[in-house]
Amino acid sequence: MEKVWLQNYDWFVPETIRYPRVPLHHLLEMACVKYEDNRATVFFDREMSYGELRDQVRRLATALRGMGIQKGDRVALMLPNCPQMIISYYGVLEAGAVVTNISPLHVEREIEYELTDSGSETMIYLDLFHSRVQAVKDATPLERSIVTSITDYMETPVDPAAEKSADTMYFREVIAGADAEVCEIEIDPENDLAALQYTGGTTGLAKGVMLTHRNLLANVMQITAWASEFIEKGKDVYLDVIPFFHSYGQTVGMNNAIANGATMILIPQFEINMMLQAIQKHRPNFFPGVPTLYVAVLNHPEAVAYGVDRIKLCNSGSAPLPIEVHRQFSKISGGLFCEGYGLSEASPVTHSNPIFGMKKVGSVGIPLPDTDCKIVDPDDDEVEMGPGEPGELLIRGPQVMKGYWNKPDENEQTLKGGWLHTGDIATVDADGYFYIVDRVKDMIIAGGFNIYPREIDEVLFEHPKVEEAVAVGIPDEYRGETVKAFVVLKAGEECEEDEIVAFCRERLAAYKVPRTVEFREALPKTLVGKVLRRALLEEELAKREEAGEKE
Repeated sequence: MEKVWLQNYDWFVPETIRYPRVPLHHLLEMACVKYEDNRATVFFDREMSYGELRDQVRRLATALRGMGIQKGDRVALMLPNCPQMIISYYGVLEAGAVVTNISPLHVEREIEYELTDSGSETMIYLDLFHSRVQAVKDATPLERSIVTSITDYMETPVDPAAEKSADTMYFREVIAGADAEVCEIEIDPENDLAALQYTGGTTGLAKGVMLTHRNLLANVMQITAWASEFIEKGKDVYLDVIPFFHSYGQTVGMNNAIANGATMILIPQFEINMMLQAIQKHRPNFFPGVPTLYVAVLNHPEAVAYGVDRIKLCNSGSAPLPIEVHRQFSKISGGLFCEGYGLSEASPVTHSNPIFGMKKVGSVGIPLPDTDCKIVDPDDDEVEMGPGEPGELLIRGPQVMKGYWNKPDENEQTLKGGWLHTGDIATVDADGYFYIVDRVKDMIIAGGFNIYPREIDEVLFEHPKVEEAVAVGIPDEYRGETVKAFVVLKAGEECEEDEIVAFCRERLAAYKVPRTVEFREALPKTLVGKVLRRALLEEELAKREEAGEKE
């Protein structure tokens, strides 16, 4: 389609960018040229300058090379947001190796699969995860472990709760025993991998997304260009709650912050009071978050008193932002609120609403510089859909992955014709603003009608007693599938199923209205805060199977 969205770019955003042919870890080197003495991180009140961070990175890189790690080797990281995560990420890159991020929430089966699939022989992880790693170690290629404690970069470090051995080392000792030399490894940014980012794996086995140095660097530069008139280099303060092991946190919360010499307030695990206290004390001006974080702040009675209104920019990603949450949060925050879109396969950001220009509530915005998009018929990608017509979103640009690790057949389909087939159903309007309708696989087909559960989610969020909600398609003998809503009520509220159904009936076509409602204390989520719609369906199927067996 014609790039009509270009007319809606903010005046300072270029249509195209010239990307330097340097590896991703040069972001830290370049930051140190101007901001060496500036705060890079704040972690439980312990500060680290950019110069100190670079020194730690170089020491780890030297140590890794001394262990025999070669260019292209995969090194697994299983760490929350803490200085060790940043040091490990950049240290691995400087050593010429590939970062393999593993979620700290993973159970043993998932850890074993990703270590084995990636071929990671080295792993850096928090001691709290030691038993899980050790339980699967013998079934994986893992040869050496570097263990760290959450206290390692606090005022009073404590040795990790893991016994040292020939193949298990302590992070602090590894760093202390190495020189801060520069590892001169020749990197081809276009082709050499920087990260192997495993997708969530909520449907089937997780896939390793191959992201090159250029993919990730390009996305940082695209994001920086998008907000260049808003950014105060060397002065901004990021509230980093979104985890760095996730593609969104990795690019927007960490790499983008480093590229602009910002201070990162590191929160290792989301806890509303801890986060609000950090806002009150450190006064961040940029809060990249996900819908569940904003919902939590909205429902805290003293959020404004903690200084939420002093945040200049909130950016929502990772999951669709309900319109009602957007409206309510904009009322209590003092800055701009931008929703965007991305996926791991695109490093991850591809779309955003303009910082100062026209925003459309409910839209994920317009494509970033050098990013091309189109909407096609899900059954025939040669047929392009018109404005307002739903279809699959296809994307191409410098941030799009090299492919999936060891998945040639899937690469052929996912990157067919040079376009990334996202699997997301979307529409685009006459101004070039894109709207994510739903995932192709989440679509509910009830009585021959296509139902996109996000539309139902939006209505449920409008109910004044509802804190969180999600709609799921469950098997139905008559209709094929039917809609069930899972609802979390606000504290102190009471509500009956009939009230929710009646509320939806006033706002939705009859075939979209939930047939049943289940009230929950909480909804299952990923660590980044995305509701696991698929997990709720699997629970429902398991309950039905159990009931059938009892009969």
